[in-house]
Amino acid sequence: MKKLGFKMTLFAGKEEEYKKRHDEIWPELVELLKNTGIEDYSIFLDEETLSLFGVMKVSDELKMDDLPKQEVMKRWWAYMGDIMASNPDNSPVSIPLKEVFYLP
Repeated sequence: MKKLGFKMTLFAGKEEEYKKRHDEIWPELVELLKNTGIEDYSIFLDEETLSLFGVMKVSDELKMDDLPKQEVMKRWWAYMGDIMASNPDNSPVSIPLKEVFYLP
């Protein structure tokens, strides 16, 4: 298992909507993420900067390369595009973070 961290940016005033949408995450998206080998996935919000910090464990990073091709992933990104910084393909602008400390 490899642990990955990344950051994204939420638009101002969209904090509650972001939380609501994730509280109601689509079961088919959860299934896709789990089938891709993603587990122990959390997203944290820095309310001061509106930065979102994601941390997940993945069993196979190569499987993650297929996520952008999946219809449910494309629909989720389009659904989230109005509340966060997104790329032209609707995927979130996601910046990988370097792990500098870990306490097992």
